[in-house]
Amino acid sequence: MSEQVLKNTNAVQRTRTRTITQVAMLGAVAGVLMNFEFPIPFLAPSFYQLDFSEIPVLIGSFAMGPLAGVMIELVKILVHLVTKGTITAGVGDLANFLFGCAYVIPAGLIYRFHYVKSRKHAVVGMAVGTVLTTILACFMNAFVLLPAYGKAFGMPIESFIEMGAAVHSSVDGMLGFVAMIIVPFNLFKYTLTSIIVFFIYKRIRVVLRGD
Repeated sequence: MSEQVLKNTNAVQRTRTRTITQVAMLGAVAGVLMNFEFPIPFLAPSFYQLDFSEIPVLIGSFAMGPLAGVMIELVKILVHLVTKGTITAGVGDLANFLFGCAYVIPAGLIYRFHYVKSRKHAVVGMAVGTVLTTILACFMNAFVLLPAYGKAFGMPIESFIEMGAAVHSSVDGMLGFVAMIIVPFNLFKYTLTSIIVFFIYKRIRVVLRGD
């Protein structure tokens, strides 16, 4: 085996090791951030809470690609389950994983797979991810999450509708709940995450596997 081949093999191994390390690190940070959540009472009932766990995931997706973003998202969920557990038999955590993937995969794809990576591509990617995640959240909440939470807490769906009506008087059914609670909450959450990443990514990427 030639010296050049050995050098290339070593370089590939170092890159792989560094990627695995960064995925684990960002996933752990995201998992810890997921534990620090808080309500936004002017947007949604208190059982919908905001956290900033998608920031490390999106940074990883931009720096290392969407596949790395998915792996970071998975590590995040596992860390959260270990440190805080679940009250919905994992349904809420599965939904969080799907929401995160719906957000970071299109963002990472649109940003990474351009010859010249620019802030414009990053913004477009984050906007597409935000819209897709919001659409997915509407269906998941209406047909999966709210029924699961109702079963976990022994509450009828109507109780959640009433909580939504207390925040926004126009909520009078599931459609109104989705339109006036789910959509604004998710648009706010992922837009805020996008803005934060927009301003910090270029500073952080130098310590990751940057462009």
